[in-house]
Amino acid sequence: MTFERHFCGLPLYRHYSSPKSRLGIGLQIVSRLQGANAKYELFLQRYFPRFYVLYHTFTKGIQLLFQDAKEVTVIRTRMLTNSVEVQDLPYRDMEKLRQFRRDMIKAIPLLLISIPPFANYLVFVLMYLFPRQLLIRHFWTPQQQTEFQGVNHSHRAQHHWAVLKGLESAGSHVKDGRLKISLLDLCNKVQSGVHPNISDIQAIRGLFSGAPLSIKRINANQMRQLCPLFFLTPRLPTPMIGTRLNSHAIELLQLDRALSRHGLHQLDDSELRRACYVRGLDSGSLSINQCREWLSQWLQFSSHLKESEVSLLVHSMVLLSANYPKPSHH
Repeated sequence: MTFERHFCGLPLYRHYSSPKSRLGIGLQIVSRLQGANAKYELFLQRYFPRFYVLYHTFTKGIQLLFQDAKEVTVIRTRMLTNSVEVQDLPYRDMEKLRQFRRDMIKAIPLLLISIPPFANYLVFVLMYLFPRQLLIRHFWTPQQQTEFQGVNHSHRAQHHWAVLKGLESAGSHVKDGRLKISLLDLCNKVQSGVHPNISDIQAIRGLFSGAPLSIKRINANQMRQLCPLFFLTPRLPTPMIGTRLNSHAIELLQLDRALSRHGLHQLDDSELRRACYVRGLDSGSLSINQCREWLSQWLQFSSHLKESEVSLLVHSMVLLSANYPKPSHH
């Protein structure tokens, strides 16, 4: 029996292409697709420039989202393999998990809308009309990222006055005379436009681990005024709001501890601004040196807090950001 066995009058081996030739055909197909895509992008850029920006941002956003998903999978696998708890993760890993979870929660409604046939067209229209409300940061242009961060912060800052008034009202019920005076003086100082010293906040630390100022003991209205600081909805039952606030506050405290271990000097400019923004500061309007100074002050006081005192951490998102970088008064 010879190697060239005939089948239907033709040698059998001629019916099969070699792996090398199949690879060549595959590369040609990929090359042609890339060329067609490049021509399509050039066509959009020339004749539909505004749609091109949307299309380019969307395709790049998909790539960034998949990259984040891959990094999160690696982090979670490492956690399972090495039995590592979230609070023991390096700062960048912890921040990646926190931000990815928030991104996915925001993205779910848009993903659900895109499921029905031909719904992709509706998704593009919604992306164009409501990018800040519906899209996650991966699908924002650099200009939109700066603009939307400013808008989101302005919505957050609208609640500063109500938080301070609520804190002042709770302070009037404090029994310890010295702590009561310290708290009311601090509220008056911030309301009059003065940026407080860290020592002013540390002086009232003892009030925030029990009644009336711990997360679980503050009144329902104060809880609802604090929700926008974390961009949480206040339209939930009071017990659920308290649980969510406490969870986000503890997460922020764990991030602070991880950042202290990591070292502030190791953050690049983008990470530094992001860290300040997460903690309540309008970092986009400040210089890098101002951001670094503020975050250093923040870590100086938060590194000493216990989990039972996270209510002070949440209120400090207003106390330490409302008037920065105005000079402190002694």
